[in-house]
Amino acid sequence: MSETPPNTLQYRFDGPEDAPVLILGPSLGTTWHMWDRQIPELVQQWRVFRYDLPGHGGAPAHPAGSVTELTARLLATLDSFGVQRFGYAGCALGGAVGVELALRHPERIASLALVATSPRFGTPDEFRQRGVIVRTNGLDPIARTSPERWFTGGFAAAQPAITEWAVQMVRTTDPGCYIAACEALAGFDVRHELARVGVPTLVLVGSDDQITGPAEARTLVAGIPDARLAVVPGASHLVPVEQPAAVTDLLVRHFSTAWQPAYDSTTGQIAIPAAPVKPVLSAAPQAVPQVAPQVAPIAEIAPAVVAPQPFGRPDPYEAGLKVRREVLGDAHVDRALAQADEFSGDFQEFVTRYAWGEIWDRPGLDRRSRSCVTLTALVAGGHLEELGFHLRAALRNGLTPAEIKEVLLQAAVYCGVPAANSAFRVAQQVIREETTPEG
Repeated sequence: MSETPPNTLQYRFDGPEDAPVLILGPSLGTTWHMWDRQIPELVQQWRVFRYDLPGHGGAPAHPAGSVTELTARLLATLDSFGVQRFGYAGCALGGAVGVELALRHPERIASLALVATSPRFGTPDEFRQRGVIVRTNGLDPIARTSPERWFTGGFAAAQPAITEWAVQMVRTTDPGCYIAACEALAGFDVRHELARVGVPTLVLVGSDDQITGPAEARTLVAGIPDARLAVVPGASHLVPVEQPAAVTDLLVRHFSTAWQPAYDSTTGQIAIPAAPVKPVLSAAPQAVPQVAPQVAPIAEIAPAVVAPQPFGRPDPYEAGLKVRREVLGDAHVDRALAQADEFSGDFQEFVTRYAWGEIWDRPGLDRRSRSCVTLTALVAGGHLEELGFHLRAALRNGLTPAEIKEVLLQAAVYCGVPAANSAFRVAQQVIREETTPEG
């Protein structure tokens, strides 16, 4: 650890040497100590490997300006110890490294947990602006505001020692490495690749996270084929610190039940693991109240049972229902179907089969692009009621509020200012409702 080469990372191992390896990746501005309260239980089953980002926690200041480069350094460090296959849990930037591993090095990773992670973190300009702030003023402004970004107000007030630890952790980070890490996040965007993540994945998020909150978590779950969502109430961005017992329980249960076997080069096959058991979680009493997370499986819709059809294509209804739920959300679809009667039922079936099964499920455009087209068409037609739930769908499909604003500005030119004016009013209300934490 005293001589960390530029192409590797500062690290530490905990746990028995003969146990399977579980890696814990840190968030921007933190060190491996953010996982301290998970270690005692995790080392009972795994050899835990933690690492620091460059320039964080006293690590050598060798900046890495992309998630790809950070991932390469992590693999070089693991290769030096002969670690070929492992489970991985990462928070925020550490989670981005986990997604990169699953996409570019799937043979190395057995199971994945993404904590407070997003397929794209805000916009590139947001992180580059943060770099401008650090270059101009140093890290002190970022450090002083870290607790309000990372923790709920109640936790920060009740835990002054942890709050001060967070401030000092950021303050002692190398500014150049922090700026490079911001560039790494600015350049990270895997929204169109999530379907290629082929390992069992737990997506874990704090209910009050205002940085990468439940909306971003739902985007990951909708895109990753074998993913489950866990929302931890009473936690913000650094949920492993704020609700350690709940997070530990989730990680133990996930990695105990969803560890994909290694690829067998002799047979060219891989064993298919059993479906993960839905966790039943309880939180151990601690000084800070621990709240059991709400765990939900991804939409597990059984394949349609369709009678053999000698002519034509299979009925797209089931595929359409799946896409409709993923884009609009279960609550909206359930409400629409429940309200259908003998008069309107055929129309709901028509919409599901053709709008969602035929058009939205086509591969020619991704869902973000389809949301842009749909919003513009609804503005042009003045369909404000439909616009409201398609704005929510656009956020679920990965559009940011800033991008929605650009769509509406473009619509103002081609659809008319009065139509766009009404659309902006609807969008302002929807975005406020969707981005304001509950409670």
